[in-house]
Amino acid sequence: MRATLERAHLLKPLSHVQRVVERRNTIPILSNVLIRADGASLTLKATDLDLELVETVEAGVEQPGAITVPAHMLHDIVRKIPEGARIALETNPDGSTMTLTAGRSRFALQMLPESDYPDISGGEFTNSFKLKAADFKWLIDRTQFAISTEETRYYLNGIYFHTVDTPHGTMFRAVATDGHRLAQAQIEAPDGAAGMPGVIVPRKTVGELQRLMDNPEVELTVELSDTKIRVSFANVVLTSKLIDGTFPDYDRVIPKNNTKIMHVDRLDFASAVDRVSTVSSERGRAVKLSLTDGALTLSVINPDSGTATDELVVDFDSEPLDIGFNSKYLLDITSQLSSENATFALADPGSPTLIHDGDAEKTLYVLMPMRV
Repeated sequence: MRATLERAHLLKPLSHVQRVVERRNTIPILSNVLIRADGASLTLKATDLDLELVETVEAGVEQPGAITVPAHMLHDIVRKIPEGARIALETNPDGSTMTLTAGRSRFALQMLPESDYPDISGGEFTNSFKLKAADFKWLIDRTQFAISTEETRYYLNGIYFHTVDTPHGTMFRAVATDGHRLAQAQIEAPDGAAGMPGVIVPRKTVGELQRLMDNPEVELTVELSDTKIRVSFANVVLTSKLIDGTFPDYDRVIPKNNTKIMHVDRLDFASAVDRVSTVSSERGRAVKLSLTDGALTLSVINPDSGTATDELVVDFDSEPLDIGFNSKYLLDITSQLSSENATFALADPGSPTLIHDGDAEKTLYVLMPMRV
């Protein structure tokens, strides 16, 4: 194999695919990136056996071929080569090393055979639809923070994508929860999405998609089976295994009859929560909300460091209520809202609270209270 291309044209796809490669691997081939030169392009591929990323870039190919070399080492080398340099990649005659040349710099990297490189992209995809990158990224951005990191509840370690029939039509919905909070966002279902299987896309895959979708105008092709998802756009193809589990019946925890409604300026509320939580304990982060007619008092009591209170004018005319929440969770949710005012639908100190902004049809959040 022999191919040449500019540093910038190699660095961008290489920085994408090397993120998939785990730093520690018991299987040596999984530490490598597969590079295939063919026609007028270079294709880079990386996998961790659960997630596979393939990206193609234009290159001058003098001799086609395929090799695998250490992904992180190659990325570090290319990153340190001066901008504007032209890079040549070439395998030596015996096929044991790849030589990278840029100006006066020369590196020889150990190779492993391309035939040993695993492929997880096979199999039939039963559902396919297209949507804008901006829409898919918006669904991820609004729900990702609520993904559980508790490995024992593996079925919560991702975002649940599915379609639902509502009075406003069929919606393409994303839901994430960690048992303490729930995030739900939805858009109008694209053509072809109706009837898709409900799928749980793993946290790592969600993070990679979020970073790759840097052009909001690009159209994505999403393909699904019962076990895999494949997302294709521009010169990128991402294939991932799905979480093999059943997402809980989340609709049961969304309160339907919370009648105590508070409207509050979103930014003022977030600032007040942030201020009083400065003295909260790192472990609990508890903040108490005391609601009376037209007023909200936020308070924190930490026996080890002190107390804090703050007051806000709010739109609230129900009977007084004291309820506690984790301040970090409150800030996470309010940062996802987009309108000036946040709406809290409350019931009692022990029941979940519903939070949304002006457009509850698009996003809603559920937060479990704490004892304070």
